Amino acid sequence: MIDLRHAKTRFHTSIDWLDSWHSFSFGEHRDAKNVNHGLLLVNNDDIVAPGRGFGTHGHRDMEIVTWVLRGELEHQDSEGNHAIIRPGLAQRMSAGTGIRHSERNASATDDLRLVQMWVLPDENGIRPGYEEADVTELLRGGGLVKIASGTGDAAISIHQRDAALYVARLVAGERIDVPEAAHVHVFVAVGAVTFGDQLLDEGDALRLTDEAGLALEANERSEVIIWATA
Repeated sequence: MIDLRHAKTRFHTSIDWLDSWHSFSFGEHRDAKNVNHGLLLVNNDDIVAPGRGFGTHGHRDMEIVTWVLRGELEHQDSEGNHAIIRPGLAQRMSAGTGIRHSERNASATDDLRLVQMWVLPDENGIRPGYEEADVTELLRGGGLVKIASGTGDAAISIHQRDAALYVARLVAGERIDVPEAAHVHVFVAVGAVTFGDQLLDEGDALRLTDEAGLALEANERSEVIIWATA
């Protein structure tokens, strides 16, 4: 099954410091028919105003991966981690038995844009953890780069053996094959791509279920985020 979701159909939160588009039910936005695609529960596309951000709050039993598209994200958590996350730096936080963290725009002058994604872990009650890795050089090589997985073959590890995250930074005309899995979520974070005879603009997504042999082609310089899960 191929399910195309246009950017403007997403749930939307707009307050003085945050412009957020939610691919799935999140916070006060609830739709029982739109809570996940496979193991992916959250795909939030956030723009955060300069110097603002999410105050300290808690999570449990969730694998949280953050991908910055522009700007700088300052992260602090109750496990003692403090980092500035920039484009090309992949970040994973395992909430496990419980972790508290804050996320803010590290710049006093420029907006921050990030995509935050939550995946169910394959085991609850693990010890909270944190990992980051710079994949800038890998992305420069073109094609799909496996950013995160639960099988030890990606830049960062997640506690979910049946999920993998890929990112591609594409030039116009570049073509990539879509990974095959029971559930695949393709998110056009930047630019525009062609899928068959369909044009996917920035913010559009594909939800694929038990599909194979599919490909995307970039219409312009683009960045695509793909989850392949059980």
